[in-house]
Amino acid sequence: MILTDTHTHLYSEQFNEDRTAMVQRAINNGITRLFLPNIDSSSIEGMLALQQQFPENCFAMMGLHPTSVKENYLDELKIIEQHLNQQKFCAIGEIGIDLYWDKSFLKHQQDAFRTQINWAKKLKVPFVIHCRDSFNEIFEILDELNDENMKGIFHCFTGNIEQATKVIEYGGFKLGIGGVVTFKNSGLEGVLKQVDIKHLVLETDSPYLAPVPYRGKRNESSYLLNIAEKLSDIYQLPTQKIAEITTRNSVEVFGF
Repeated sequence: MILTDTHTHLYSEQFNEDRTAMVQRAINNGITRLFLPNIDSSSIEGMLALQQQFPENCFAMMGLHPTSVKENYLDELKIIEQHLNQQKFCAIGEIGIDLYWDKSFLKHQQDAFRTQINWAKKLKVPFVIHCRDSFNEIFEILDELNDENMKGIFHCFTGNIEQATKVIEYGGFKLGIGGVVTFKNSGLEGVLKQVDIKHLVLETDSPYLAPVPYRGKRNESSYLLNIAEKLSDIYQLPTQKIAEITTRNSVEVFGF
C-alpha cells in the first residue's frame, strides 16, 4: 500500500527533536511520498535539507505563503524566484490568500498569488493553493488566469459543495483532504459524499490539524492512515483502495 501525503511541513521546528524518526514512522506505515510546501525564505534551508536526507520520499515545493506576505513581499518573491531558477521543484506552493488573520495585506496577497501562478504556468508545474476565508478572492484570480496550463491542489479543502464543484470545473485541480474530515461537526463528510473520489488527494498539513484521535496534538505524516480510514468509511472502499486511488490522483497533479 502506497499512501501520498501531498502537504506536510516536516521541516517545521516542532519536529526538531525527532524529525528522522517521525519521517521513518510515516514510511513504515506506507506513506512513502511526502510533498513539502514552502512558507517563506526562512523555511527554505530546512526544507531542502530534508529533501536531501530523504530524496526518494520527500519532494520540495517553492512558494511564498500568503500569511508571510507583508510589506517586504517583493523581496521575498525575489528569493523564491531565484530558487526556482536554480533548480526544479515539484510545484509552486503553498500560495494563495488568507483573510482569517489579517485583511490589511489583501492587495499584496493578490499580487503575490497572481505572480506565482504565472510562474507555475511558465514552468508547467502545478501550484498548491492556501485558501482561508477567501474563496471568492481566489476564484476571481483563477477565473482571470484560467487556461490549459493551470493545475494543482486546493490544500485543506473545507468548503461547501458549490465551492467544491467550482474547483472541480476548472479541470486541473484536486481537493486536498486532511484531518478536518475526521472532526465530528466539520460538515466535510457530507460534502465529500457528493464528490467523486477521483477528485481527491490526501494530506496532513503536519504539524497542524491532527485527525481524530490525535486532535489537538502535534500532527505528523504517519497519521495520514487515519484520514485514509475515514475516507474508507465515507466511500465504502477498502483503505488499500483509497490509498491506490488518491496516490494515482496525486500522480495526475505532480506528474510522477
